[in-house]
Amino acid sequence: MTDKGSADTVVIARIFDAPLALVWQMWTDPEHFKAWYGPDGATIPVAKMDVRVGGTRTVCMEMHTPNGPMRMWFSGEYREVVENELLVYTESISDEHGHLISKRAMPEGHPGTTEVRVELKDIGGQTKMVMTHIGIPQDSPGATGWAMALDKLAAYIVHRQ
Repeated sequence: MTDKGSADTVVIARIFDAPLALVWQMWTDPEHFKAWYGPDGATIPVAKMDVRVGGTRTVCMEMHTPNGPMRMWFSGEYREVVENELLVYTESISDEHGHLISKRAMPEGHPGTTEVRVELKDIGGQTKMVMTHIGIPQDSPGATGWAMALDKLAAYIVHRQ
């Protein structure tokens, strides 16, 4: 489900039939993250994550388009890390070295830096997750991509138990 709070914020809440620690690993272990992140049809060939306050992250998403493969790089910094409870990081379009792409080179209307907030809560052996992406419009391809990615996460978790 998506919250209709702010037009430039995507909020998706999900309940996973999995323990809190497993859902946390899906967000913080690069190998797990690569397996589910991104919209349908995307692969994640690179995910570097130094999951600690001030640590950096670099992620490459690859999609096949009519014009051939397209790679998008994202980088960011972890702002808050409370194990099994809260993960907050920034996300910006970058090059493969983590250098931010100039605002002029970005797609029309794309924000320079966004913030992703993942809140986890144990509810009797299941995990409630609320993912908030500030700076991404609710009606954008990014919002649709998150919905697809979280569907992939749910399916991936089922096979990890």
